[in-house]
Amino acid sequence: MVAITIVLLIVLVAGIALGAYAFLAPRRAEVQRVQRPVPDLHVNTDWTHEAGDEFAGLSESARCDLVFAVALLEDERSHKLLQHALADPAEAVALAAAHALASSGRRPIVEEYLAEHPGERADRIAGTLALLQ
Repeated sequence: MVAITIVLLIVLVAGIALGAYAFLAPRRAEVQRVQRPVPDLHVNTDWTHEAGDEFAGLSESARCDLVFAVALLEDERSHKLLQHALADPAEAVALAAAHALASSGRRPIVEEYLAEHPGERADRIAGTLALLQ
């Protein structure tokens, strides 16, 4: 009985000590985060108007589907539409258009566009096209 009392007393003292430490321990100072203003993203998907007014409000995935469908047509108007799609704000849509043009033998058009619009996006598109070829 005395042993149980001693063990309970030790557990009680340890609990009080841990609680006191948790209450009195120094706290890490909060870091103030600086919020930078985010520029407005202007999305321009006007190239879909050339395919028809019903495509004007398409989502990104629907525009990708449109690119792949138009690529199968293999006519001059389709290639012009794919050239406009290179400027789509969604990189996936631009990549789909670049792949469709490059696959149809119009890789110089894609390379010219990427040279006229240098940057990280153009580098990623060029790198992905290199992997796909």
